[in-house]
Amino acid sequence: MKIWWRGHASFVIEAAGKKIVTDPFNAELGYPLKSQKADIVTISHDHWDHNALETIQGSPRVVRDIGNTDIGEIRLEGIASYHDQKKGRKRGANIIFIITTEGLRLVHLGDLGHPLNPAQLEQIGLVDILMVPVGGTYTIDAGEAEALVAALRPKIVIPMHLSTPHLSFPLPSLEHFTSFYDDVIKRPFLEVTSEHLGNQTKVVVLDYLSS
Repeated sequence: MKIWWRGHASFVIEAAGKKIVTDPFNAELGYPLKSQKADIVTISHDHWDHNALETIQGSPRVVRDIGNTDIGEIRLEGIASYHDQKKGRKRGANIIFIITTEGLRLVHLGDLGHPLNPAQLEQIGLVDILMVPVGGTYTIDAGEAEALVAALRPKIVIPMHLSTPHLSFPLPSLEHFTSFYDDVIKRPFLEVTSEHLGNQTKVVVLDYLSS
């Protein structure tokens, strides 16, 4: 499996012969908008910086609902959550996507805005790779993200939805989250197999300019 960060909550995941794009955005967000083809697109919620399907080439299968979806050797499971701490009354619903393929279980939290309850934690279960928002303001903040990492115990954590030089609106910086960890790895992209995950949680910061 290979993973690139496009910026914000958008990633490109190559696995099982298919290309998955999460939460595509348009040029208004400020990030470099590169031409992107996809076989599958997941959308955690219908806000402009997460649902820009018009920027994706091809005829991808769009997954934007809770429940299970099987596409070839890839299973996607959508879990209901909220974009805020008031059960969606402020910013609406959010879908957590679990992507299972190649012996790996990847969890994209979307714009999660609240701590997960025990039932949600149990439903998510084992996590190999966790994509977690850390910027606060519109999502959980760095401290809440760190607590969630401790609860889920993923092998790899990839922070997202945070301040960068290109983001068109203010969010707290990455360092608010990475300061909780002694070992932070920076890479242009992540290539990982189930055989080489290790036993300890690692924080991997990806470079969106390499996507």
